[in-house]
Amino acid sequence: MRYISTRGGMPPKSFSEILLSGLSPDGGLAIPETYPTITADELQQWRKMNYESLAFEILSRFIDDIPAEDLRAIIARTYTREIFGSADITPLKTLAPDFHILALSNGPTLAFKDIAMQLLGYLFEYTLAKTGSELNILGATSGDTGSSAEYAMRGKHGIRVFMLSPHGKMSRFQAAQMFSLQDKNIFNIAIRGVFDDCQDIVKAVSNDHTFKQAHRIGTVNSINWARVVAQIVYYFKGYFAATQSNDEQVSFAVPSGNFGNICAGHVARMMGLPIKQLILATNENDVLDEFFRTGVYRPRATSETKHTSSPSMDISKASNFERFIFDLTGRDANKVVELWSAVDKGRAFDLSRTPLFEKIKEFGFVSGNSNHAARIATIREVYQKYQILVDTHTADGLKVGQALRDKDIPLICMETAQPAKFSESIQEAIGQEPPRPAGFESLEDLPQRFVVKDADVEAVKAYIVEEAGGSLQ
Repeated sequence: MRYISTRGGMPPKSFSEILLSGLSPDGGLAIPETYPTITADELQQWRKMNYESLAFEILSRFIDDIPAEDLRAIIARTYTREIFGSADITPLKTLAPDFHILALSNGPTLAFKDIAMQLLGYLFEYTLAKTGSELNILGATSGDTGSSAEYAMRGKHGIRVFMLSPHGKMSRFQAAQMFSLQDKNIFNIAIRGVFDDCQDIVKAVSNDHTFKQAHRIGTVNSINWARVVAQIVYYFKGYFAATQSNDEQVSFAVPSGNFGNICAGHVARMMGLPIKQLILATNENDVLDEFFRTGVYRPRATSETKHTSSPSMDISKASNFERFIFDLTGRDANKVVELWSAVDKGRAFDLSRTPLFEKIKEFGFVSGNSNHAARIATIREVYQKYQILVDTHTADGLKVGQALRDKDIPLICMETAQPAKFSESIQEAIGQEPPRPAGFESLEDLPQRFVVKDADVEAVKAYIVEEAGGSLQ
């Protein structure tokens, strides 16, 4: 398996070569030369597997430069009952016949991103140990990526984490999860701005190849292919749990801001998983919904990005979206460069009058959006009707999924986080605080450690240089 760039300017590389690199040298994203296809016999064999075995079968098709025994060991360390609360890892919760929630938030930070990030931590540590080198991870978070990355990387040899977040824009629980960590290899930087400012800084640093090489900069954001490939596994696992045979189709409703989670679903579908619809749900920041409805991709300015009660989706430039457009164009890197030359200058592109817009249907995508009133009503309805409490982002997925689903096809809604992370909205919806998992009872009262910076690339670079002076070996 070799990897190329969505913009065509990178020679084919192995998985380990792209694992630590973030953006490709040409500014594009790494993507497999071809997606592996799964036969009917393989799909039947996979149906009987536990999560660990299924993960190896899928990941080994994308990671062929790590010896099989080593990859099995990494997977075995990652997907355990102790880390994820059950042997199922991602248990299916059935609300009604053909209506399910895939529980993805049982990891150490109570968010779906733990499933990929825990694997990433072990992959990074393994790869760095082989070369005896260090890595300074630079990431951006709108809420959950930060804590998932930090909990996965804390104490890992040879790794520092510099995590940017929008100052005052996360829930108190989310902020406390990150800022209360006292590990010496964790550095939290609160940026005066919104998530997209943080993401722009990460991309700017990644595109400064001299700085990136001199200071060994890597990334854990959803632009990192390893995160996408790890998430493919639970689409297969969810499908097997919700169906009796491989003759059936399912649809997935996916809350989406940066297009990483649903990109994994897209790849699973391209591999041959019988997915009828990929239902993309946004909140009030509806740049992705606008594209799938109209063909216009119009990233918003910082001033247009709304602060909502599903803050992990308060994103107006979807980094992973470039991978889908690469596939939509028939893997035409020149067309991607043309389109993103506009995006990188803050402009929109419009596919509405081109054959590409009609072609979107072939990939199974439909979309819709939600708002605060709708998500509060959905939380209340699901709690009263099914005695299940969901967070605000999952509520957006449930609301849009139910509205757009094909009624004859089982619907699986992807859980984003546990409701304890968004207690104010839960209180508003059902009139009581959500239960706190053990160990999180007084999280917001813990001492917090972070710095506040302007949305300034040079200021962030200077801070990295200042703090990354010592060895982590």
